[in-house]
Amino acid sequence: MRLSLATLNRLPPDVRRPGYDVSAATVGVVHLGVGAFHRAHQTVYLDDCLARGANGWAVCGASLRSPDTSQAIDPQDGLYTLAVRSGAGDDLRVVGALRRLLVAPRDPEALLSAMSDPRVRIVTLTVTEKGYCHDPATGTLDEAHPDIVADLANPSAPRSAPGYLVEALARRRAAGTPPFTVLCCDNLPANGATVARVVARFATLRDSDLGRWVEGEVAFPSTMVDRIVPATTDADKLMVSNRLGLQDAWPVMTEPFSQWVIEDRFPTGRPPLEEVGAELVADVRPYEDMKLHLLNGSHSTLAYLGYLAGKATIAETMAVPAFQRLVEKLQDQEVTPTVPAPPGADLQAYKRALRARFANPALRHRTWQIAMDGSQKLPQRLLAPIRERLAAGAPIDLLALGVAGWMRYVSGVDETGQAIDVRDPLAARFAAAAAGAGGDAGRLADGLLAIREVFGADLPADPRFTGPVRAALAGLYREGAAARVEAAVAG
Repeated sequence: MRLSLATLNRLPPDVRRPGYDVSAATVGVVHLGVGAFHRAHQTVYLDDCLARGANGWAVCGASLRSPDTSQAIDPQDGLYTLAVRSGAGDDLRVVGALRRLLVAPRDPEALLSAMSDPRVRIVTLTVTEKGYCHDPATGTLDEAHPDIVADLANPSAPRSAPGYLVEALARRRAAGTPPFTVLCCDNLPANGATVARVVARFATLRDSDLGRWVEGEVAFPSTMVDRIVPATTDADKLMVSNRLGLQDAWPVMTEPFSQWVIEDRFPTGRPPLEEVGAELVADVRPYEDMKLHLLNGSHSTLAYLGYLAGKATIAETMAVPAFQRLVEKLQDQEVTPTVPAPPGADLQAYKRALRARFANPALRHRTWQIAMDGSQKLPQRLLAPIRERLAAGAPIDLLALGVAGWMRYVSGVDETGQAIDVRDPLAARFAAAAAGAGGDAGRLADGLLAIREVFGADLPADPRFTGPVRAALAGLYREGAAARVEAAVAG
């Protein structure tokens, strides 16, 4: 029997269920990119708000690409299970805030209609870094992106997140409906300002007056989100269904830790998020830098080097003493000096907590999953602190090792000669660079450093950057990832 509103009363007593009348909740938030992270993070906060009586803040979730989430969750009346995994076991909770699911390519008009509804006052996004059709090195709209070109030619049937946002905002403007607040929940630097710049530029390309209206009237608060959410496996689904006594086609697995820091700028209102654990602040930037550099930068470094060393998960990688020391030295010696501590934050305690989270054996967070879309992640996770270190005249050896790990990974062949399934918008260019290198580390570095969307124009021209990266990449080819990490943390 399937999890649904009709079967909620069959759940065992140790499984928490929505503490409100799910059928009475109305949609006030449209979310673009309704994947696992959203269902483990923003939807849970809104579920808690609904339980506190704020019943106008349920979610309409939309996928801009795949129908998979809708196909799994629609037959369950939008319900799904959140499994919080720790050494103490799995704590299960059924979440009810996701009241409607849409598949944009199947029915773009349905999504635009939902975003144009006056009751919707916030549009949130987790479309990943690549979903904004921007240049990661500059933070500006990629005007040659195929989806952007298509959306400018046919605005009423968009493909991209900027296309949907601008078309829905244009419709609200024409109808005299106040604009919704755009709340980016992706790991972009200064994500509110970045998305504002991308969306305003797209709107300007459509119509200069519309562009000015977006710039002047639409709020784009910045946020910082943090929760580790591994991909759900078939074994996870079986475990959850056995615990429920009901089938859940797509539960979400996560860790106990969750953080959401939000710039408090919502002209048309917001749910009481501060009552359910979110932090509403005037300036998100210190929190964002702390997370992007310390958590995400370390995570990516572990993912590339761990994968090359034959480790399937982050926890397995952290079980190797040399990788533990790598994270400690990377964070303490090279990254922390680039991170201004947020008010009241204890950076030493934060770093200790991060390392404990990485080592959580109950979370099988695959190195391959984290390694995806590196071209979109590297600029803010590793290259931003590298630029700060270079400006201060400080060494970057460990940060350079992370960049070299990415280069070795995107070459497409691992240390045993097996093909790597490289998932990235620039994968074809990586493959061309690797083919031209013929297995030579120096030529591979040259080919990849020439990709300006990743490295910009400054870093490839700076020998203080290219020297350590070339040396680290040569070491990875010569010694392998495990030995190179051992050497890097020796002494």
